[in-house]
Amino acid sequence: APAAFTEADFYQRHFNPQEYMKEYYTLSDGQGQPNTFLMQNLRSLFKMFSLDGVRGDTLIDVGCGPTIYQLLSACERFQEIVALDYTEQNRRELERWLKGEAGAFDWRPVVQYVCELEGDREKWAEKEEKLRRKVKQVLKCDVTKANPTDPVSLPPADCIVSTLCLEGACKDLATFRSALRNISALVKPGGHLVMITVLRETYYAFNQQVFSCLRLEKNEVEEAVEGAGFEVKFTDTQLCPAGDARTDCEAVLSLVARKRASTS
Repeated sequence: APAAFTEADFYQRHFNPQEYMKEYYTLSDGQGQPNTFLMQNLRSLFKMFSLDGVRGDTLIDVGCGPTIYQLLSACERFQEIVALDYTEQNRRELERWLKGEAGAFDWRPVVQYVCELEGDREKWAEKEEKLRRKVKQVLKCDVTKANPTDPVSLPPADCIVSTLCLEGACKDLATFRSALRNISALVKPGGHLVMITVLRETYYAFNQQVFSCLRLEKNEVEEAVEGAGFEVKFTDTQLCPAGDARTDCEAVLSLVARKRASTS
């Protein structure tokens, strides 16, 4: 594990989006072993975005990184998507895929997998085109700020999705709780939070770089979500595949919560 919390500027300097995606987002590894972690998360997202009421006009992705997997089921339920990430190279990498530029990461196998969950593997090109059309903006965000998109103010959305972000961005539980309150302001009362968080992980590594992770228990995440003004509606916990030296993650929590009407 890293000796200390990896600050935001460490990400800006050392986080290589291409290497990260190659390491964690191919459907099978060099030995042909399936990427269980990714497939579990894709199935969880499919399930969560199929739940009653998780739909609407606008979706904000908080901490999108350079990836699109977390939007593949979501783009069937929302009309406009805004993607937010702290790190410039992640935003640039995402834009490369959105614009269909040469050298962008090939998401096709992942898109096909999600299309298969939805019942038609052959619809992958259609889904890619739909997602490219629906992502309207890619903006910088910092979840530790009261307005994470400062100086831009976004109108509150019908839903926010955040996958594997806050536990990497928050150095302690107090910061995690505060970050959830900050991103809560991005969603309307009655709107939803869809979240995937790793549990009991202290680090993840790729490309000879080690990044810290806030070690969280399921109840701590649920309490922080409730404390940010949400009511937890759905949770599911999956064990992480054992014996992966790249991370000490023990489990993955999938969660859907609904924002309470303001009590002013």
